[in-house]
Amino acid sequence: MTAAWAPEAQCIRLISISEVIRLTGRGRSRIYAAVAQGEFPKPIKDGSSARWVESEVANWIADRIAERDAKVVE
Repeated sequence: MTAAWAPEAQCIRLISISEVIRLTGRGRSRIYAAVAQGEFPKPIKDGSSARWVESEVANWIADRIAERDAKVVE
């Protein structure tokens, strides 16, 4: 089944594991472990390669920043 094309989908950018590593500062193993634990966005598989939706990774980073900022400094 193919998903319907939506105008907002035109802005979706898929990024490689190398770009995810660069953006997050995490290593490949840690990223895949977080995916397996449901703590990081799942990649989109395309044959033998995997790509992440850039906005999902950006949202994950923003959530980490929000968690940090929500902590009360004692």
